[in-house]
Amino acid sequence: MYAIVEIAGQQFKVQKDQKIFVHRLASETGSKIEFDRVLLVDNGGKITVGAPAIAGAKVTAEVLDHVKGDKVIVFRKKRRKGYKKKNGHRQSFTAISIKDIKA
Repeated sequence: MYAIVEIAGQQFKVQKDQKIFVHRLASETGSKIEFDRVLLVDNGGKITVGAPAIAGAKVTAEVLDHVKGDKVIVFRKKRRKGYKKKNGHRQSFTAISIKDIKA
């Protein structure tokens, strides 16, 4: 059984006991959260598609940790002008574990 759920503006394909990284959520570590914007549910070959979301469907998850992603270097240069700019960025993520899918 899997579901396609919208979390923080992005769509994820999730299954029970799966660990995924999503954009930072404002929840405490160890807390339970529910996502009610379920777009599709596949229950053993029986597919239910929402328009746009399935009424009454929920995905329950637990917040494991708040982490930062790998560093991305942003480098800009204009040749022959002496212009160089170097910046770095680390995206904040929340690690969540999917506990239950209710269709």
